[in-house]
Amino acid sequence: MAPRKAQDCSNMDEVRIEIDRLDRVLVELIAERFSYVDRAWQLKDSPDDAVVPWRIQQVVDKVRAQAEENDLPPELAEALWRQMIGWFIQYEEEKLREAKNGG
Repeated sequence: MAPRKAQDCSNMDEVRIEIDRLDRVLVELIAERFSYVDRAWQLKDSPDDAVVPWRIQQVVDKVRAQAEENDLPPELAEALWRQMIGWFIQYEEEKLREAKNGG
């Protein structure tokens, strides 16, 4: 069955089906993004390399702009990305500490 646009949903079951479909796609995309984060820490030398403030701001700025272009509140996009980026930074720091300590 082809995806429905939100305005074409006539009941909550149809809305929920589309939300579930999108959740599957979002998880797949986040998993793909994670694979690059997982590679990134392997190319870094120190836990200190996990935090790159200018890059974080660059990503947030791009996400806010894309959100505005897609009629999504930029504050929502920024909050989601900052949460995800924070988790990825912790992951990288942990992996880099383990690698440094021979783990």
